[in-house]
Amino acid sequence: MASGGGVEVHHVVTGRQDAPVVVLSNSLGSTHRMWDAQVEELSRHFRVVRYDTRGHGESPVPQGPYSIDDLTDDLVALLDRLGVARAHVVGLSLGGMTALRLAVREPDRVDRLVVLCTAAHLPPAQGWLDRAATVRAHGTTAVADAVVDRWFTAAYLASHDDVRDANVAMVAATPPDGYAACCEAIAAMDQRDDLVQVAASVLAIAGADDPATPPGLLGEIADGVKEGRLLVVPEAAHLANAQQPQAITPAIIAHLKGEAA
Repeated sequence: MASGGGVEVHHVVTGRQDAPVVVLSNSLGSTHRMWDAQVEELSRHFRVVRYDTRGHGESPVPQGPYSIDDLTDDLVALLDRLGVARAHVVGLSLGGMTALRLAVREPDRVDRLVVLCTAAHLPPAQGWLDRAATVRAHGTTAVADAVVDRWFTAAYLASHDDVRDANVAMVAATPPDGYAACCEAIAAMDQRDDLVQVAASVLAIAGADDPATPPGLLGEIADGVKEGRLLVVPEAAHLANAQQPQAITPAIIAHLKGEAA
């Protein structure tokens, strides 16, 4: 357990045991499998730790409410359990929010940072509260199709029925109480004033066609931290890493190794 009392999240470790550690933090409604397109290449360079955010996948579903700090406590606890003093952190959407909070609260634990398709603040809060209420009343199946429609561009989904089906199933399998409590954590989050405290070098990656977290929100992060750079990837929506791995995976590796992309 970390000092903040994080829960023991489910995790998978791959890659080189003697290499620097990179932790991958997943989006709302997904599991560690959302990084499948990255893991093989990342594992050639790093010790890769993927995990399921609390309330998702095979991780526990503690009683809410949750906050971004609670999710950060879980990540600190995971690093402590693995004996990792300092790691690179890559997070998408909710995972990016958690990664930013870790970099503010525990700067000595974070080496370099990549945040994808995320935001320091994502209003309106009522939209998240309404989604949480829908999921509690009707289950995650009720939102799964609409969520996946934001994850990928319409043209991509039209020619990838297998991707749509797999991702709708992943969202629908998310425990309703965990999904809803994470929605409420996003509703309450505002890290805009904290960005200046992020000392880690940050690559902020946006999907050019992302309706959930448009490129301007990633630009706000890149401009707000001490050392930030924005990369906008064409023909990519909210789960940009899955739709455009050929552009995003090399950019992640280059940033984490301190090389020019």
